[in-house]
Amino acid sequence: MHTTAAATVLATHAWHPWFLFFPFFWLLFLVIVFVVLRRTVWRRGGCWGPYQAGRQGPLAVLGERYARGEIDEEEYRARRAVIIENPGGGAGASG
Repeated sequence: MHTTAAATVLATHAWHPWFLFFPFFWLLFLVIVFVVLRRTVWRRGGCWGPYQAGRQGPLAVLGERYARGEIDEEEYRARRAVIIENPGGGAGASG
């Protein structure tokens, strides 16, 4: 009798193919959210802008040091030339 009741319930409820579209709608929604975040927030460097701690490039840091007067013009130009020659950073190089 139990299997008959289950078969009756399944037979009386019509299955429509629309329920197959819900996973596709959620997938589409997640893709849209990802694309919007990728094009706006993540491209700008996060919610706090591109100048988070440790995010500035070496030329910007060098320019700030020169502007504050920590280094003179000769040292600025020499270090700038080294940075431009070696844009990869050269972690092993010491100067």
